[in-house]
Amino acid sequence: MKIYVRSIVLLLGITFVTSCASRKEVVYFQDTGDFETLVNNNDFVSKFKVDDLVSIHISSLNPEASAPFNLFRGAGEGGFQAEQVDYLVDQAGEIDFPVIGKLKIEGLSPEELRLLLRDRLSDYLKDPIINIRLRNFTVTVLGEVNSPGTYPVNGEQITILEALGMAGDLTIRGVRQNVLVIRDFNGTKVYNRIDLTTKEMVKSPVFYLTQNDVVYVEPNRSGITASSLDNRANIAISIASILITSTVLILSRQ
Repeated sequence: MKIYVRSIVLLLGITFVTSCASRKEVVYFQDTGDFETLVNNNDFVSKFKVDDLVSIHISSLNPEASAPFNLFRGAGEGGFQAEQVDYLVDQAGEIDFPVIGKLKIEGLSPEELRLLLRDRLSDYLKDPIINIRLRNFTVTVLGEVNSPGTYPVNGEQITILEALGMAGDLTIRGVRQNVLVIRDFNGTKVYNRIDLTTKEMVKSPVFYLTQNDVVYVEPNRSGITASSLDNRANIAISIASILITSTVLILSRQ
């Protein structure tokens, strides 16, 4: 019977040790103080990339004059409401814009594109209103988070903290000091890592995410152990249940 009890204690002890996590491993912004300020000099501005879908709408005081610069599909087809056509940035980094023709927009920010269009439209429109929106801005969050997946972004920028928030935050087994961000630059994958436990994270080049970034949170040691021992853990639990039941039966007969 002593062997049974020791086995149960050993199993419980292993479970307790492997599931423990220290404050240093799980707390964000550990080095911040009360009323402390940190100037964020990150000058991040989102840029257009190849394969982006860009919505561009041109309007002016003269609707008839601005109409040729907006493409619609479905107008007059079975009574369906017309839908504006988005522009795909091709492999040359260009879009084919009505009347104006090819425009090189890869590497431009929305504001830079707005200024470019305003200049090219000056021969046709007076004081045009130009609305630009990136239609396929998504980020993917994988690994030790509560809800991994690909998430759409409303707006022109998102921080890594906001992306992790959309994914339900890290699990207790996620490594906060070494979160990986995979970013694509003209077909080249760039890997950056960020430490979420320090206030200096806001200065990281990947604190602000760009479209199609992938965020990966690796598991800590207990997470890796748990993953590799899933089957053996189930067996151990079954054995522990048998031992506990046997012990109870033996004690009840004494």
